Amino acid sequence: MASLLLLTLFLCFTFTAIPFFSPVSANLEAKTYIFRVDSFSKPAVFPTHYHWYSSEFTEPVNILHVYDNVFHGFSASLSPSQAASVLQHPSILATFEDRRRQLHTTRSPQFLGLRNQKGLWSESDYGSDVIVGVLDTGIWPERRSFSDLNLGPVPTRWKGVCETGAEFTSRNCNRKIIGARFFSKGHEAAPGFGPIGGGINDTVEFRSPRDADGHGTHTASTAAGRHAFRASMSGYASGIAKGVAPKARLAVYKVCWKNSGCFDSDILAAFDAAVSDGVDVISISIGGGDGISSPYYLDPIAIGAYGAVARGVFVSSSAGNDGPNGMSVTNLAPWLTTVGAGTIDRNFPAEVILGDGRKLSGVSLYAGKPLNGKMYPIVYPGKSGVLSASLCMENSLDPHLVRGKIVICDRGSNPRVAKGLVVSKAGGVGMILTNGVSNGEGLVGDAHMIPTCAVGANEGDKIKAYISKNPTAAATINFHGTIIGVKPAPVVASFSGRGPNGLNPEILKPDLIAPGVNILAAWTDAVGPTGLDLDHRKAEFNILSGTSMACPHVSGAAALLKSAHPDWSPAAIRSAMMTTANLVDNRLLPMTDEATGKPATPYDYGAGHLNLDLALDPGLVYDLANQDYVSFLCAIEYGPKTIQVITKSAVNCPMRKPLPENLNYPSIAALFSTATKGVSSKTFFRTVTNVGDTNAVYRVKIEAPKGVTVSVKPAKLGFSEKIRKLSYYVTITVDSKNLVLNDSGAVFGSLSWVDGKHVVRSPIVVTQMSPL
Repeated sequence: MASLLLLTLFLCFTFTAIPFFSPVSANLEAKTYIFRVDSFSKPAVFPTHYHWYSSEFTEPVNILHVYDNVFHGFSASLSPSQAASVLQHPSILATFEDRRRQLHTTRSPQFLGLRNQKGLWSESDYGSDVIVGVLDTGIWPERRSFSDLNLGPVPTRWKGVCETGAEFTSRNCNRKIIGARFFSKGHEAAPGFGPIGGGINDTVEFRSPRDADGHGTHTASTAAGRHAFRASMSGYASGIAKGVAPKARLAVYKVCWKNSGCFDSDILAAFDAAVSDGVDVISISIGGGDGISSPYYLDPIAIGAYGAVARGVFVSSSAGNDGPNGMSVTNLAPWLTTVGAGTIDRNFPAEVILGDGRKLSGVSLYAGKPLNGKMYPIVYPGKSGVLSASLCMENSLDPHLVRGKIVICDRGSNPRVAKGLVVSKAGGVGMILTNGVSNGEGLVGDAHMIPTCAVGANEGDKIKAYISKNPTAAATINFHGTIIGVKPAPVVASFSGRGPNGLNPEILKPDLIAPGVNILAAWTDAVGPTGLDLDHRKAEFNILSGTSMACPHVSGAAALLKSAHPDWSPAAIRSAMMTTANLVDNRLLPMTDEATGKPATPYDYGAGHLNLDLALDPGLVYDLANQDYVSFLCAIEYGPKTIQVITKSAVNCPMRKPLPENLNYPSIAALFSTATKGVSSKTFFRTVTNVGDTNAVYRVKIEAPKGVTVSVKPAKLGFSEKIRKLSYYVTITVDSKNLVLNDSGAVFGSLSWVDGKHVVRSPIVVTQMSPL
């Protein structure tokens, strides 16, 4: 009988389990691939998917991660020929090569409308017991921002772990940091980073959840940091530092490593773990570093986020820092909440005083010995025409030219703070950092190590013109600390990723903007505030700018809304933020674009700037379920097998193809063909859910884009105890003879539902596109 059983098992393994791999040989061509597997194909003889994936190897195969929750499949290090062989297996739905991603690198809670005695903070008990998962560079757990003082027990639904490692023990987790993990297998297997490249550099990095970079500590404390009194960065931005959801719990997933970025296979593994662990919100300030947005089925952030959202987890992502160029927004999947960056009403002014008495304004976070008004010769190495010298790249400056002088360096290529070290090594005494045309007048503060003032493109041109006409040109730099109450604010940050959506312009991205310029938050002890290896200063807090800083503001906001409204879906939470967002600054004038000084548009800010004073009670929300996203994927002509790569489950698209613009999104983007002449129309379908007063009547208010006609049927929506959801149609009509698009190739308007208490606003974008 035993012999018969063994024979049966042998036959099962030999004939049923077709091996996924040919043997892996050590070679320089090995790369990491992520494989999406039809999970229902697993033979019953295997107890787990891992056993199935790794069966019948004649020599070990380097399986890095097995994915079970947001994605079914695995990642492995293979040669291209081996990967191609695996693709022939009938259970493999798709494969994609592992890619490296980049990080998208306190007064902001008050600026968002949060108040201690009333509103969302009090209604949500500051986000108590909501779990925010942060996918980033780890955490520095000793910071005051992560104290668990007076927090209750860890939520019983939490299933995660506190993973230990280099300088990180189980005692580094508490009732605030309730879980911590790190993911490095994809990183270590990557060409140039793995065994050939030396793997993780243990002299500058921790093989644990501890943060050697600072970015993760900063984003985690922005989302959910506790109140920390007498906080500042070397005296700048002094006050009480606090996150948006101070009582929310933190779960840390370290997927990014100092100096080497973040790999897709590790990011996907973190999504998988976070959902299994029981997080309520995921914050991911990571995106593509190549300026190209992959289709959703080839984008592990989109795939991981879909799996999370399908389980009820809200996912907030950064819009990228490649603005102000059009179509620069990243993280485009409609189930992601994509966040751009705006300024707050705080600044760190500095000024350049020229020898002729002119004072030119800029910003700086320099905290060292000041110049005390002493004039120094000023020089611009870039006038020689050598690009590397104009950018103050490493070893590009002639000490004979710059010694004892203030040096003008153009922004770009190397880090802004690194330029100052290049100047210092060549003997310069100070630096003026000038924007180019692409950065315009957008400025961010940096904790420079030498006296430095960053100025906009216009001021930079004035200084360069002054030098060209004055052989004895001189200047000094003054620093003026911190000022608050700056007007105008918010302003759309020049670097913030802009629309239109490069994959599906029917979905407006970014969704909204949040504070992302000069944000004070906790920092690591592993590096100084500049992040440079030669910066040995210690700082409990640091001031950073980027959509990386904007994203956790929305993550914290989602935690507050989830705490106040536990039954709201991720789409309802996003809708509440979008339809109540601000369109005006603190002058009560339309928000402007930092890059141009002109009024900003929905391509810059999406639905507007986050306003949590109103998001708690939005009146109506635009809700979405998993099937709505499936219909959208069918509408953009993904086939069932392709959609299954994203959704895990097999799907059937309807015979009648849906329209992508009919996804029940809180914004409306109407695309018309340039080939169509005369009058043409498009009709959109939307459904709203009443989350406000039971008996409410809303009437439509339309601000039609210039040269466009907008009609809505019905024009009135009446809700009652029995009627919680109602639908309406929007018809947008254009006449090609009268349609005059602006510089961004679009015109903008809005549709609002108003009941006397709420204004539920959706932006409208109308554009023309050439047919394919």
